[in-house]
Amino acid sequence: MNTTNADPAELQKFSELAHRWWDPTSEFKPLHEINPLRLDWIDSCATLSGKKVLDVGCGGGILSESMAARGAHVTGLDLSEKALGVARLHLFESGRKVDYQLSSAEAYAAEHAATFDVVTCMEMLEHVPDPASTIAACARMVKPGGDVFFSTLNRNLKAYLFAIVGAEYVLKLLPRGTHEYAKFIKPSELARHCRNAGLSTQELIGMSYNPLTKVYSLGTDTDVNYLIHARRPA
Repeated sequence: MNTTNADPAELQKFSELAHRWWDPTSEFKPLHEINPLRLDWIDSCATLSGKKVLDVGCGGGILSESMAARGAHVTGLDLSEKALGVARLHLFESGRKVDYQLSSAEAYAAEHAATFDVVTCMEMLEHVPDPASTIAACARMVKPGGDVFFSTLNRNLKAYLFAIVGAEYVLKLLPRGTHEYAKFIKPSELARHCRNAGLSTQELIGMSYNPLTKVYSLGTDTDVNYLIHARRPA
């Protein structure tokens, strides 16, 4: 496994914005808005309460904290020291308990095989050089019978127009340069990576944004953003 599966430019980009992670009006506003959707979906698939959960690429801890609030015992992994500093600081405000660790998924997997009931890796795969390596690490860390959740961006013309041109340049939902089209991943590719890592895909669901109502929703449209629920065979 590639234990240094990280792009320094990507880490720098998110580290520079780390102090704004918990500002719901900042560059991270979309994460705050989609978090209830992805949290409810994950919880409906895996029932988080009492589960040992690993959040890979946790950043400032938006999803990690919300899963802890649902009764999960959460560990958050990230390679940005600044983001983790913000995440740890926010625990004093929220009163939640999350164990934040500075590590790549690959390095952590070497010491924590078959440890977690649930592993999440959301909005991260399109930011690493080798997404298959991250997926394999997640598969290694989940217990047999456990659940793994990924979310990323499809690679097609619509995704380019909506996620980059629309979101970054027209609507300004995200800072310019947040995404690189070449790193987007087709659902068929992600499903193949899951199979190669020994995971079976349970569900594929899309996430859409309506620019008129400014509302995100889950549904059948996987053309731009999508999520996958996979499981490690018992």
